Amino acid sequence: MSFMINIGRILFVALAISVSPVVAQIDTSSSDGLLKAARKAAFDENNYPQAKAYLYKAIEKSPNYSDLRVFLGRIYTWTKNYDSARICFEEVLKQNPGYEDACMAYADMTFWNDEDEKSLTICEEGIKYNPKSEGLYLKKARVLNSMRRFNEADKAVQAVLSLNKNNTEARALANRIRENAVKNRIGVSYDFVTFDKQFSDPWHMVSVDYGRNTGIGSIIGRFNYANRFASNGYQYELEAYPRISNTFYSYVGLAYSDNVGVFPGWRGGFSLYANLPKSYEAELGVRYLKFSGDPTYVYTGYIGKYYKSWLFGARAYITPSTFTSTVSSSYNLSARYYYASADDMLGFNIGYGVSPDDRLNVIQLNGVQQLTSYKAGFVFRKKFAKFNVLVIDGSWLNQEYLPKTIGNQYQFSIGCLRRF
Repeated sequence: MSFMINIGRILFVALAISVSPVVAQIDTSSSDGLLKAARKAAFDENNYPQAKAYLYKAIEKSPNYSDLRVFLGRIYTWTKNYDSARICFEEVLKQNPGYEDACMAYADMTFWNDEDEKSLTICEEGIKYNPKSEGLYLKKARVLNSMRRFNEADKAVQAVLSLNKNNTEARALANRIRENAVKNRIGVSYDFVTFDKQFSDPWHMVSVDYGRNTGIGSIIGRFNYANRFASNGYQYELEAYPRISNTFYSYVGLAYSDNVGVFPGWRGGFSLYANLPKSYEAELGVRYLKFSGDPTYVYTGYIGKYYKSWLFGARAYITPSTFTSTVSSSYNLSARYYYASADDMLGFNIGYGVSPDDRLNVIQLNGVQQLTSYKAGFVFRKKFAKFNVLVIDGSWLNQEYLPKTIGNQYQFSIGCLRRF
């Protein structure tokens, strides 16, 4: 009997402890309590009418409490009552000019409704009162990028990074702005590959490319020359990155060579990219390869995450057994550290298998038998003289190129990119 009484006491205490926070949360005797109750109703219960009721009551108690009207304005925004949201934000800014939370919420609402000029004005007014606001500078950069005022957008995002170099959203946005900021780019690179067993002669490859930003996105043409297997070959490529929205853009590529054996006869691809919340990015796509026989389709997926000054990524390529004797795959993990601007980067990668996006080694996918290989590499990028970028990378490939026969491959590349 005493055992049952003790159990009852324990359960009563546990129940009292678990209930007491809830009671505290729904205490609506003060404006702060009503604001907490409104947040709980909106976020935990998805009950916007109840949240608004709490806020109406709180505003009656404290009509000059800015956070109440800002949160009410956000709820109106989420429920698409934009005129009511506008009244809330403007009332706060009338009472408290430059109030940071109101400026950020109002800038979001106008941006989401394609009022870029209005959103930009709100951001700039807020920055006058809050010159060290990472959030307002970031929203300003986002709006300017949408307006295609890329040089100004770059200045705004660099202001964020000067305040906090580990701001992951700013780092992700800076990479997108960088590609849009100039109209033209030209690049040249040289790759050297040597083998300890598989081939007696090294490989050489020279690439020259020209890219231009257009109203729909960037377009790049590339010419490749390679010397492999003691033979010369030429390849012609065309790539485009059409923009679909502020969230989505795509990749379309096609390459041709009449020197099959040095290059694939045809190589193509399509991908859909997404700039996701929480500083994530993702890609789904397909690649096309045709040597001398039947074509092969390879499916790919990628997920990346910005964290402070780092970008971590994971990618997979899957080739169904329809196109090979068995299902084959390759995988890659990467990490990039941005030590200054979006063009100043040190990266590392490890992987399994040969990627169809690897221009240097894709020729080794020519065959039904899939090779087992492991790869590790690095890349170094450094901006100099403002519009130029030096790129150096190297890799090691350990490959079973014949059954139970393993060899090593060493690659070194140097290139330069000029934007103008």
